[in-house]
Amino acid sequence: MRSETFILIPGRSTQQGTSVGDKSSAEYQEVTRTLRVNPGDLARLGLRTGDRVRLRAGSAEIEVTCVSAGDELPSGILFIAYGPESSRLLSGETQGTGMPDSKGIEVDLVVPDGSTDTGQRSPGGSS
Repeated sequence: MRSETFILIPGRSTQQGTSVGDKSSAEYQEVTRTLRVNPGDLARLGLRTGDRVRLRAGSAEIEVTCVSAGDELPSGILFIAYGPESSRLLSGETQGTGMPDSKGIEVDLVVPDGSTDTGQRSPGGSS
């Protein structure tokens, strides 16, 4: 396995704002377990859309599916929709505001050995 450090920006996705309301739905689970990655970063890491990776921040770790962000993100920046997965990566530090820091999280993206595009997303999410 190899890893590289990135800055993760969790936020509300377009799907969350317009069509995904049921947090128990498969669509919600997919949206909140999908990591948007700059296409140049995907290529450099030998990843393709549909590949699974792990994100680590401190002692927390999640597994997500990668998709290309197209021209939406600069190199070195990742995006994931708010949800149970992204919440696991928050440190709990509030800077005195009562809300945990939730933007600009430094994470290690861990690429499994032999990562290849299966063409399918893993149902159900993290392992």
